[in-house]
This record gives sequence, C-alpha cells and structure tokens, in this order.
Amino acid sequence: MTDTPETDLPETDPPGPDVPELPPRLALAWGVAERPERVPRRELSIERIVEAAVEIADAEGLAGVSMARVAKSLGFTTMSLYRYVTSKDDLLLLMQEVAFDVVFPSAREPADWRAELRAWALMTLATYRRHPWVLDIPITGAPMTPSNLRAADAGLRALRSAPLGDTEKVAAILLVNGFTRNAAQLGRDLERAADQNDGTYDAEGIAGTLRALVDEVRFPYLRPLVERGTYVPEVPELDDIDDVAWGLERTLDGIAAYVARREAAGAEPGGPDAAHVDDPEVAAALATAGAYASDAKVKKAAAKRKEAEKRVREAQKRVRDLQKAEREARKAEAEAVRAAQEKADRG
Repeated sequence: MTDTPETDLPETDPPGPDVPELPPRLALAWGVAERPERVPRRELSIERIVEAAVEIADAEGLAGVSMARVAKSLGFTTMSLYRYVTSKDDLLLLMQEVAFDVVFPSAREPADWRAELRAWALMTLATYRRHPWVLDIPITGAPMTPSNLRAADAGLRALRSAPLGDTEKVAAILLVNGFTRNAAQLGRDLERAADQNDGTYDAEGIAGTLRALVDEVRFPYLRPLVERGTYVPEVPELDDIDDVAWGLERTLDGIAAYVARREAAGAEPGGPDAAHVDDPEVAAALATAGAYASDAKVKKAAAKRKEAEKRVREAQKRVRDLQKAEREARKAEAEAVRAAQEKADRG
C-alpha cells in the first residue's frame, strides 16, 4: 500500500462536458482552472507552491502557513504566488487534496465489508496522523474535490456487500470517519500538551492530584478508578487497552449489529432503508423486524415489501433512462440550432 508522492498535485481526470462551470477553488482542485502565463522565473508552479505549503504545515502546523511564508521559502515575492493561487483558502484546499491523495486498500474477494471498512478507517486515521494540520482546516461544505470523493468512493466500495441502503452506507462512512477524525485530533492535542511539558508524562503527579480532588461523595463512580490507578494509568505503557483500536472495533460492532438486523429482515444490498420512511413509528418497527422474521404474517408482509421495492427500483431505472434520453435530445437540439445558425451566417 503506497501513497502518491506529495511533490505533485494529484492527477485528476477533468469533469465531463455536462458539468456546470466550477467555482475557482474547485476548478483548481480538478485541474481545469486557467494556468497563468509563464513568469520570468519558470520554476514557480502551483505544484511547487502547494508542496512548499505542505512542508511548512507538516513542520510547524497550519498556523505557520501564510502566502508570505510560502513565498519566502520558495524565494519569490508574495504577489508572485497570487498569479497561481488567488487566496489562502485556495491554497488550503489544494494542500488538503495532496494530503488525502492516498491509495486505499484494494477490495477483497470475497467481499468482507467489516475488514474492508476497518482498513479504510485505518488509512484515513494514518492520513490524519501524518498531516495533523488537516484537522484544523474548517469544513465549509460537502466534499467535492477529487481526493475527498475518491475517499468516499473507497468507503462505499468497502460496504458494497452490506445489505444497507444508500443513505445508510453514507451514514456509516461518516460515522467511522468521525471516529477516526476525533481519535486523531485527541491524539494530536495530547501530544501537544506533552510537548509543552518537555515531552514528559508525569503520571504519578497526575494520579496524586486526582486522588486529592476526586472524593467518593461527589464522584462515587470515578473515585474507585482513581484509587486503582485505572483512570489515568501511572505507567501508560502498561495500559492493557489501545483506546483507538478498541473504539474502532466497537464502532464496527454497532454497524455489524445493524447489518445483522437488516439481513434477518431480508433487506437487499443497496435497497431502501428505514431512514426513507416518513412515519417514525413505522421506521422504528422496521428497524426491529429481524427479531420477528420467522412470523408468517411478517414473512408475507416482507415479501410484499420486497416486491414493491423491486418495482420502485425498476421505475427509478426507467426514469433515469428517460432523463438520459432527454439530455441527449436537448444536446442534439442545441447542435441543430448551432448548425442552423452557421448555415444562416454563411448564407
């Protein structure tokens, strides 16, 4: 498993002709923005600017990145950078693209959604840990850049064999990514705190302070853990639980339990899910259907539901086919109009 070298921006296929004009930031990320004319010193480029910014962020954190700082590291004036990257926000977006341009683990055959989702989560976690400054970039909307979309695609690929609906799969990868992001941020913040204390971990001092502060009257459930030294282990290396690995497995356990209920209810991969049901009481009942899957009436109702879902999918496919035909007809009409205009101009 290898990462794409960080010396270049990710190579990205340009969007198709039907995609609307992109905002400048997204156009840069997709590689369809107009490149500036060459400046006298030919070695300056978007790729070099982003590479320098990533190096600064890896060494000093996001606070160390500024257009002036990047320009100085490259030996150029600040204004020369703006010929390539129009704002710091654009630069941050491109830095994030480089950070997440990784190769996710290959699909398994036969498919194993839990193992594949675990591998996806660990790759995501490793990326956050490798470039912790990514955690400080504000989230401004849905991911629409190539690297982020490839990450989402890899997560959905991991769940291809799970009997979950579309919205459930998206919710699952958001849940797992939320865990990895939080774990990476907590780890990063603890490291920063340790660095402020010369890298030392005064477990004995912390334990002593907690014993003095945490009494059995105000903290009846916390006090026993403090007394036993398990709340803050006095010897961290002897802690018998890897908090991150444990938390990830429990997160996957929760998804597995939900998948098991869906399988017991006879749900089909990619089919509709309870989240699509407007009535909360109906949605709640469907979520527990697996416990009564052997009941004759439940079986009969489930069969009717499956048949109805099948007809819905077939109807949706017909709608998509008709929409495609409509787009092609509009395109043909536009081409005919252009041809007519050219003919009129010639005449």
